[in-house]
This record gives sequence, structure tokens and C-alpha cells, in this order.
Amino acid sequence: MLLAKVWDKINTGIRKNIPSNSSFLSPRELEMTRFLFGNLEGLHTFGGYDSAERKMLVFLPDYLDESALYEDAPLVCLRATFYQGDSPNHRDFLGALMGAGIARETVGDICVGNGSCDFFVTNEIAPYILQNFESAGRTKLHLQEIPLSAIRVPEPETKEVRDTLASLRLDGVISAGFRIGRSQAAQYVSAGKVAINGLPCEKPDKAVEEGAIISVRGLGKMHLTTVGGQTKKGRISVVIHRYV
Repeated sequence: MLLAKVWDKINTGIRKNIPSNSSFLSPRELEMTRFLFGNLEGLHTFGGYDSAERKMLVFLPDYLDESALYEDAPLVCLRATFYQGDSPNHRDFLGALMGAGIARETVGDICVGNGSCDFFVTNEIAPYILQNFESAGRTKLHLQEIPLSAIRVPEPETKEVRDTLASLRLDGVISAGFRIGRSQAAQYVSAGKVAINGLPCEKPDKAVEEGAIISVRGLGKMHLTTVGGQTKKGRISVVIHRYV
């Protein structure tokens, strides 16, 4: 159903040679759309800033260049400010938005900082949120629309893990990064709770490459930052940054 919706919206733009866009898509959903459109000319991904995780698929006709993504953006950035003594997190904001009846596909990245949170929504839903989104948990919010050039994306907090591995098997990397047993890590993988760079993987022996982002449902997310050389005992040294 998701792919059918994306196809309808993007294909309409292609047929009429006008800009068109999907709703916000997860990394996995974006990967799935490649099977629909391949490397179609004029197709872009856009989430409001370069390193966005959730992005829209956008078609621009040949008379527009990429600057149109920012000049006539299909999304809006809203800033929610709050008392700095409060500390609402990503889950608080997402839960409050979903509790207000707002569909997940209309919300992009949520960037929580100290005293403020910048988050992205579709143009259509923005007026409703500005009028009705007043709190996240017990934290009262003041909302305003801001230009994309003014967004604040806080650096994610991570914990560095250094270890040596017999191989770069997925279950071994998860075991090291989250400090759990390898058999337990393999169970998470086999249960379909693990994704590499947004794509689900159910193979515990899958080889992981340097730079991979691994997310494990129920545990969190990590970045295999560095794969070093072998130690004297023939093991592979790695540096992992686990998001906290």
C-alpha cells in the first residue's frame, strides 16, 4: 500500500511534468522505492537538512534544479521552545504528536535540543499542529515556523566502545556494541529486530562494513565507526559509537 501511494504521487508529477512528492519515508521505505523508480532523472530525497534520516521522495521536472527543494519546500520546520529545566526527549515529542492524531508519515526528523526542538512536518499538516500542539508530556510548548536555514540539529550523544572481534559478523558486532551475549544478539537478529542502514536483516552471520548504522529494536542504535587492523592474536580491532 505504501509503494502504491508513492507511485501514484510521483507518477502524477512525471506525467504532468510538475513537482510532486511523497510523505516522509524511513530509510527502509526509501530503499524500497528504488525498486519502483531506479535511477530516474529528476528524483531526489529531501528531509530538510543534509543528514536527515526520514526524507521525502521528490520529483522535480527538468525546468527546476535542486535549489527548488529549499525555495519551495514540500515541508515545514517548526520550532517548539520550552522551559530549559524540563527535558522532554524524542519519544515524548513523537508520542505527543501521535496522541494528537497526527499520522507518522506527515512527520519527519525530530531534533531535540536544550530548551527547544526543531521538527519537520508536511506543508498540509503544519497549520493544524501550530494551532493544536501545546505540550509534550507535561512540558508546555510554544511553537513557531522557522526557515530551513535556521534549524538547529544537536550532536547525538554517544558512548565509545572499543573491542576486538574474531570476525565482523552482525551478531558479534551487536554483542560488542551493546555488551550482551552473542547468542542473545543472534536471537535479536533472527527475530527480525535488527536493521543495517535502515534495511532489515535476519542473518546473524551477515558481514558488517565499516560505517554501518545498526539499529536493534529494544536496545537502540550504534555506528561501527572504525574497523582497524588485526591484533597479534588475529582478532579485528573495532571502534563502535553507541547512541545514548
